[in-house]
Amino acid sequence: MRTRSPESTRWRRKALAAVGALTLGLSMVTATAASAAEDPDPRENLSAGVHDAGQAASNIALLSAQQKTAPFTTNSDLAFTGDYAIAGNYYGFQIYDVSDPAAPSLSGTFVCPGGQGDVSVFGDLLFMSVESGPGRLDCGTEAVPATDPQTFRGVRVFDISDITNPVQVAAVQTCRGSHTHTVVEDPDDAENVYVYVSGTGGVRTTTTAVEGGCTNVNGNTVESQLDAEGNPILGARFLVEVIKVPLAAPETAAVVNKARLFTDAATGSPAGLWPGGSHGEGLQTTSATDACHDITAYAEIGLAAGACEGNGVLIDISDPANPVRIDAVTDPRFAYWHSATFNNDGTKVVFTDEWGGGSGARCRATDPLNWGANAIFDIVDGKLQFASYYKMPAVQTSQENCVAHNGSLIPVPGRDIMVQAWYQGGLSVFDFTDSANPVELAYFDRGPMSATSLVTGGYWSTYWYNGNVFGNEIGRGFDSLALQPSELLSANEIAAAGEFTLDEFNAQAQPAIVHAPSFAVVRSYIDQAERDGSLSGKALTQVRKHVDEAELLVADGSADAAVNAQLANAARKSGLAPDSDVVAALNALAASQG
Repeated sequence: MRTRSPESTRWRRKALAAVGALTLGLSMVTATAASAAEDPDPRENLSAGVHDAGQAASNIALLSAQQKTAPFTTNSDLAFTGDYAIAGNYYGFQIYDVSDPAAPSLSGTFVCPGGQGDVSVFGDLLFMSVESGPGRLDCGTEAVPATDPQTFRGVRVFDISDITNPVQVAAVQTCRGSHTHTVVEDPDDAENVYVYVSGTGGVRTTTTAVEGGCTNVNGNTVESQLDAEGNPILGARFLVEVIKVPLAAPETAAVVNKARLFTDAATGSPAGLWPGGSHGEGLQTTSATDACHDITAYAEIGLAAGACEGNGVLIDISDPANPVRIDAVTDPRFAYWHSATFNNDGTKVVFTDEWGGGSGARCRATDPLNWGANAIFDIVDGKLQFASYYKMPAVQTSQENCVAHNGSLIPVPGRDIMVQAWYQGGLSVFDFTDSANPVELAYFDRGPMSATSLVTGGYWSTYWYNGNVFGNEIGRGFDSLALQPSELLSANEIAAAGEFTLDEFNAQAQPAIVHAPSFAVVRSYIDQAERDGSLSGKALTQVRKHVDEAELLVADGSADAAVNAQLANAARKSGLAPDSDVVAALNALAASQG
């Protein structure tokens, strides 16, 4: 077991604050004398244990920790519908009632193994990824040979109109299975929904289950891969399958397109992006791009972001059945482009690097600060421009698998805030409103699963849903958490985030966040103006006084005119520009009063 001095740990934590200033061509970090006086990060050196590990938290509180039940093995991704969280697992999925976030309860389980079991919901349909054994059409638990008619790799479709009694209605076979998938809506088509399949497994060359068969082609040249008629044999790699699901007849779901998102426009080669390999001395070795690991679709803006092994890809999904690549980037410090999250305005993308595949210890004091991290990109004129890195800023032990993983936005008005899983690095909440300078706001962490060896565990996913954070812990179970007010995130901002609610949520099908006018929203912007110094002193006092008086008038049932007069006074006495967030929120609230 490696040891380190407190001084080296403090230096690393201080240096992490400079990561946002890193550029692709320069990797300089600095420490200051202040680091010597810093207290150790409470996340470091926590005691080990499965359900009795040490804990550390800042500005977030653990409400409940539900232990997973037999026979379920490794927990994976989460989806939400109504009052329920559906927790994927390598052995099927578990359904939790989260109507009381402080006391979630297990409502049902469904055994159906076949890989990591990523799940998504759309209305009364549940989709589930299957990529490996013992995946079977009948959800059986005994593996069968690859040529057996029961063998299944692809996307399952369940009817969950009775959520505690799911019924499989379709099973769409694909050549490489489905490691993950993305549900994509077409704003102009209410009769169908689409599923993008990210298959990263080996090509099923012996299967007869996929129409047309499955061919393994290396994709390096088109000229050397021709059939008897001289047509290119493109094979089952270097593509994203698009499944069309008729909502009135989901049993007829089928692959309608094999989108060649990685094609070289000049040569026509389907393997047109990063070929794999090292970026040079002192830099990463990055996987080749022949699939996407994860795709996040933002249907409202017609864009998707693909984390595609060796590249980050920006995709036009205005026609969901026919996605088209707009831009692609690589990064000399990324090993494996894993997942992506847009900000709400659609002007930034946070890409994650799953260096080590999720099972390695990659947050040790010796690990580079910008490896296994997030890379934050701005979208400028349809192109991805690098802004900064962000990595969970606490040193972890060699017994803890730790690297960037799945997260989602927290809908705080006026800010870009994300909660993210870091496996046994716990969860980190960070603000990337200033894309060049991300800042951590909150965290929760446990000690390692084992004190003597690396036992894979920690958070696979942590997502915000209707007022709370929920996390699927690989080896432990299902957690619910609540943000706590701090100087970095006010009670008003947390309350306003909680006012935005959804009927369902899949992190890879990102919804637009639109806040209804409210006093919490107004106060959020006032708190932000105080924090950035644009509102202070007497003006701040007067604004808050008039907002408080307006809310009292609403509670008393006073006339709209009296309420609006107070809101108008608040806007006037703020001294801020008419297009400022504070004044705009006050005006929107006044308009909503009539």
